[in-house]
Amino acid sequence: MSSAPALPRYYLGLATTFHDPALALVGPDGAVLFAEATERYLQYKRAPNCEPDSAPRMAGLLAAHLPAACEVVVATTWGPEYGDYLKSSAAGGAFDLPALSGHGPALNRSLVPERTERVLIAELALAQARAGYGTLLGLDRAFGGEARIAGPRRYPHHLTHAAYGCWGSPFRDATCLVVDGMGETGAAALYRMEDGRLREVKRHRGRESIGFFFGLVTDLAGFDQSKGEEWKIMGLAPYGRVDPELMALLRRLYRIEGGRLRFSDAAVIRDTVAAILARRPADAGEVGWADLSACGQAAFAEMMDVLLAEAERLAPGDNLVVTGGCALNSSYNGRILARSGFTRLHVPSAPADDGNALGAAWLAYAEDHPDWTGPGHPGETGRPASPYLGARVSTEPLARMAAWEPRLRQLGHDGVTRAAAGILAAGGLVGWVQGRAEFGPRALGNRSILADPRPADAKAILNAKVKYREAFRPFAPSILAEAGPDWFEDYQDSPYMERTLVWREAVRSQVPAVVHEDGTGRLQSVTAERNPAYAALIAAFAERTGVPILLNTSFNVMGKPILHTAEDAILMFYTTGLDALVVEDWLLVKEARA
Repeated sequence: MSSAPALPRYYLGLATTFHDPALALVGPDGAVLFAEATERYLQYKRAPNCEPDSAPRMAGLLAAHLPAACEVVVATTWGPEYGDYLKSSAAGGAFDLPALSGHGPALNRSLVPERTERVLIAELALAQARAGYGTLLGLDRAFGGEARIAGPRRYPHHLTHAAYGCWGSPFRDATCLVVDGMGETGAAALYRMEDGRLREVKRHRGRESIGFFFGLVTDLAGFDQSKGEEWKIMGLAPYGRVDPELMALLRRLYRIEGGRLRFSDAAVIRDTVAAILARRPADAGEVGWADLSACGQAAFAEMMDVLLAEAERLAPGDNLVVTGGCALNSSYNGRILARSGFTRLHVPSAPADDGNALGAAWLAYAEDHPDWTGPGHPGETGRPASPYLGARVSTEPLARMAAWEPRLRQLGHDGVTRAAAGILAAGGLVGWVQGRAEFGPRALGNRSILADPRPADAKAILNAKVKYREAFRPFAPSILAEAGPDWFEDYQDSPYMERTLVWREAVRSQVPAVVHEDGTGRLQSVTAERNPAYAALIAAFAERTGVPILLNTSFNVMGKPILHTAEDAILMFYTTGLDALVVEDWLLVKEARA
């Protein structure tokens, strides 16, 4: 009997944690065809416990990127041994509702409530068990059974973080530090990449978790870590002071012994949290707790410094990759090179669990192609992977609107660029939609709301008219990369808005809307090579104003994901204070302009 003919093989990576599900599609040559977090498609913030590969979505997505006759290898984060543990636990009834309800709600050594942790692990087991189901049905809907499916292949959680972080970096050799809330054995790991090949240096073991610590601080400060509100701690921290008594309480939760991080036992943790709560201001639930935010950020830096020193000791080198959920702490990222012997830093655009979808897909590809050592960066002068890997926005709804909306015009890309630059320079707010969506939580000029950074009240106006979020949260500057050294001290290239740097004192008064309380800005370095449309817009704004910077925030309102469709953008335009909307080469304005 002859075997079935070989089919071109594609790799579908699925991020299958209980939060931030995502998918990534890699082609037969290892190139990324698509990568996007599920929250965008569902318009459901962080999409907790949602499948990344629902059948209705997969049918269209696979048909758009794959030939009918192909094989799809499904790959997931979380390793096979851990998968076996989850299966045996489920079979033994550990994840049944009566068993879960038997755990108490008190904090444990992981710094989370015991019952919560057990439920999250049960949800993780469900996510693992159903991985690939929607893809199988989607293939049938798209191709009528011509395509084949294989897998799922499962890869260790921190390895998928490292694979995405390292292979998406501009480096061929690098040290990789992974820090998040939890992995199979611990919450941190260290890898080394040499000539594009990954090896594990150290895997942490135990329940100590910097990620869960920062989540606990988020909750204690009056916010909600389950909603991903750790961002608010970073934004509020500069408004507070590092209170010695609060710091002493936080340091009861952990200690540093012989260069190693240790956490206290559950009883000490519970007593300490009670003491912190007894000091919490009555209005913390409304405005947050600035002093605790400042202390929490300082403690986070202390802990990360321990892991950074370990990385230097065990895997020295010039290049550092930091990934995992804790790599979203841009305030710390901007200080890493000054606090270490590393000279170059890469933080990927999606360092949290959504990025693991691409890490899993690349690991599956590498398993089948032993000589493959990454997507082809040319040595040490390579550039990081593009973040523009998600869905495009169709302009068809705008074409239909043109029949009845006189304020809508199609001007060509040069035309909308000039028009948008003029509106921005005149103080208008512009929704800007171009090309493919960003992979990761930050808008990088393709799904952005933009404003002039020069007026001192621009931040307040944007919050009042569009974003509806807390006044203390900063807005980010997008800057033409060649101008960066003129505006920032010790400038570093920051393509993904992943680090904060200090503004030069002399220029701060020129762009007050994007200078944070501590004199920093979480910048995005923009080049024509990375994003030609966005670079052209900033350049056009600079021609009018002399300032090569735009205020950039994500195209959404508070509590919602970044937009996914033209209808999402149009709805926001008509229901918020945006002055103009640009989708590709279409311009829609609130007031007709000459």
